[in-house]
Amino acid sequence: MTHVVHPYAHRLGILRDWKSRWFSPKGKYKYALRGDILIRNYLDKKLKGFFVSLVEIERSEKALRIIISSSRPGMIIGRSGDGAELLRKDIKKILSKNQLLEEKVDVKLDVKEVKSAESNAAIVAHMVVEGLEKRMPFRRVMKQTLEKVMANRDVLGAKIVLSGMIGGGMARTETHKKGRIPLQTLRADVDYCVDVANLPLGTVGVKIWIYKGDIFAKAKN
Repeated sequence: MTHVVHPYAHRLGILRDWKSRWFSPKGKYKYALRGDILIRNYLDKKLKGFFVSLVEIERSEKALRIIISSSRPGMIIGRSGDGAELLRKDIKKILSKNQLLEEKVDVKLDVKEVKSAESNAAIVAHMVVEGLEKRMPFRRVMKQTLEKVMANRDVLGAKIVLSGMIGGGMARTETHKKGRIPLQTLRADVDYCVDVANLPLGTVGVKIWIYKGDIFAKAKN
């Protein structure tokens, strides 16, 4: 029978790589994991509205590298790199305060630009949330966003699902879909994201699926 699986986790090791990449010595795993969670929670709050699509964490013996992918990298970096340096210092301070950072480990922060923002599920979810929180009609937000996504040449299908108190009255679910989304095909490049919009009546869950065609072994290499 069908089981609902996470499209990203479903393709780990096939098309997708892990978002945290490190090996931990015996007994240090829980500290590294706790550090990752603190970093991600801090960046989620600090960079809200900066259209961040992905936060990757890499650890080695002497360095902790955080890679932030965003469609607005200039806003994060700031003038002459002040913003990025402030973020780096704040992360270092949080980890040191919780005794999760060794003295010899250097914290590095990289900011990458996302070239095609409209074909990235996380950024599209931020766009939908922004529209809903500005009190725009939800159907117009869904329709306009879907048209922007499908205008990209590399996108073959997209789906937007809203769940919660939308349009007043009782909580319900609205779905808009264009093209096709093969969720069970492992070589299908399906980007997926979940976000939450905070509205006066309550929270509204936003789910985005974007299908960009199949990836074969030759193309991947």
